[in-house]
Amino acid sequence: MNVSPHPRLRCAVLDDFQDAALRSADWSVIEDRVDVVTFREHIADEDELAERLAGFDIVVTLRERVPFPGTLLGRLPRLKLLVASGMRNSAIDFAAAERNGVTVCGTASSSTPPVELTWALLLGLARNLVTENHALRAGGPWQSTVGADLHGRRLGVLGLGRIGGRVAQVGLAFGMRVSAWSQNLTKERADEVGVELAPSLKDLLSGSDFLTIHLKLSDRTRGLLGPAELALLKPTAYLVNTSRAAIVDQGALLAALHEGRIAGAGLDVFDVEPLPADHPMRTAPRLLATPHIGYVTQANYTTYYRHAVEDIQAFLAGDPVRRLG
Repeated sequence: MNVSPHPRLRCAVLDDFQDAALRSADWSVIEDRVDVVTFREHIADEDELAERLAGFDIVVTLRERVPFPGTLLGRLPRLKLLVASGMRNSAIDFAAAERNGVTVCGTASSSTPPVELTWALLLGLARNLVTENHALRAGGPWQSTVGADLHGRRLGVLGLGRIGGRVAQVGLAFGMRVSAWSQNLTKERADEVGVELAPSLKDLLSGSDFLTIHLKLSDRTRGLLGPAELALLKPTAYLVNTSRAAIVDQGALLAALHEGRIAGAGLDVFDVEPLPADHPMRTAPRLLATPHIGYVTQANYTTYYRHAVEDIQAFLAGDPVRRLG
């Protein structure tokens, strides 16, 4: 009788909403050692998560959607490997993972998809695409809105890193005047991208016809745009956020939308995800919103899950790769 020298392990793949994980990579290379189970529904409650994951040795999680604090990691004594897509994650307590003997690994991630979604939201807002599409399909009025021009208008880019820089270059291609600002932004970086360095956040906000956010969430950026900052925007200005919801005061943004103090907002990120059915953002006026799909493209999913399989293979071989923490 042949007896495997290794016990079989169990792997949970979280938040596989589109049932895409197993189709995006070749998992057969680990099937002799690992049983893979996908979870299509999001599990938000920590108690339920601890119960559902208690029997798993490996967990694959998408981005920062599921927090892994010390309280949860301490309730998963069987967990040995946690794979998170991307190479940066603020939702994992790395010190607790180390204390509990959990190896944490990441994957590569492309900045192209969020750049493209940023422009999908911005253009959709500017040309009232949802309103006009609904009217056309429902037999409503033929042309009911007047679109906002991009050419010659001011695009404000809050954060000029990998994503913000590419968003800015698209704005230049549209013939927009592009300004950027962040706490650490230098004139050298602005010149490299070919945009103006705004003297201050106040100048960026007050001068922008379109404002797009591309900052990392940190103690310095959390709540950066509060009521006073949002009040600096023109009533004809549009705000787009595909970065992190907490950078913008959500109550102040809702008030600005309801009161018509800005022309509109395009959001892909929210304070609670998935967004509850009764969340006020679902019914806010002047809002074009998507369910955090900035990174959700076939190419990115292929990268995420191929690298997740590679991470598992390397871990099983005793030589983990792309370690985080």
